[in-house]
Amino acid sequence: MTFIRRTSAVITAGLAVGALSGLALGVIWWRLAPRVPLVVRSGDAYPANYQPDGYLAADVSFAALAIFAGLAVTIGLLVMRREHPLSVLVAGLLAGGVGSILMWFVGSRLGSVDITGLIATTMDEAVIEAPLKVSMPALLLVWPITAALVIFAVSFADWWGAAKKNARSSR
Repeated sequence: MTFIRRTSAVITAGLAVGALSGLALGVIWWRLAPRVPLVVRSGDAYPANYQPDGYLAADVSFAALAIFAGLAVTIGLLVMRREHPLSVLVAGLLAGGVGSILMWFVGSRLGSVDITGLIATTMDEAVIEAPLKVSMPALLLVWPITAALVIFAVSFADWWGAAKKNARSSR
């Protein structure tokens, strides 16, 4: 019964910390990521210049924040329950999934603009900042993958230390 209670506590903590971190990091991503200028005129909208570096910079900043969050949240969960890495793995993956989705949602919604409405109502040419977006959807998996890699590294180090200890004691 204690095992189930501790496991559910780790998973609940992972979900809560992942959700709160995702919300906060969404705001940070929105403030940190550069925007691409978008020309809006009657009938269409297009980037002011071909600027793939603006979209790439937004994706890189999202990935960097996700890696940081994956490391911090997973290490915190490991400190909470290191003796049972499977529950930490589940909690870390859930925290990463929820956190990444919330980070994307908050960051992309804070600077959103109704482009179709602007196209319909604009008579002259106007330049606005394009809404923030993740160009590569696989970036939503960076946080959970980071969590899995941290747990793998810690579990491997624990196993390696136990194997060396057993080898020394059998001599």
